Amino acid sequence: MPRILVVDDDPMVGATIEVLLQRQGFDVTLADGGETGLAALETQAYDVMLVDIFMPHMRGFESIRIFHERAPAIPLIAMSGYAFASSASPSPDFLRMALELGATRCLRKPFTPDALLTAIRDCLGEAALPKDKKEAP
Repeated sequence: MPRILVVDDDPMVGATIEVLLQRQGFDVTLADGGETGLAALETQAYDVMLVDIFMPHMRGFESIRIFHERAPAIPLIAMSGYAFASSASPSPDFLRMALELGATRCLRKPFTPDALLTAIRDCLGEAALPKDKKEAP
């Protein structure tokens, strides 16, 4: 049973993801912030991490960088509901920034259950490939 670490400061988002993933046969650990997520990472092995980009205290970007440094082999899916860059807007592209910090995939909130499951299954599939068969990001 694949183990998923979900790091999100919104208890409703965390609980919703937990129920969805458990119904799909995943073992889910919830963490309400970067610090608790890192503590969970030190005590348990995970197959995929889901990390919110914008959280209080240890911000998501910092969390993503640290999570990737501590566990570079574990695929990390960055999540955010913040506004994203578009051709008509000069705002920063937070998902692109997350990818540059080590995220494997990104999801914009609100995302569908299918989008979440697809991202997780893609990460699990890529993690199972030999290094010479993995595609460059």
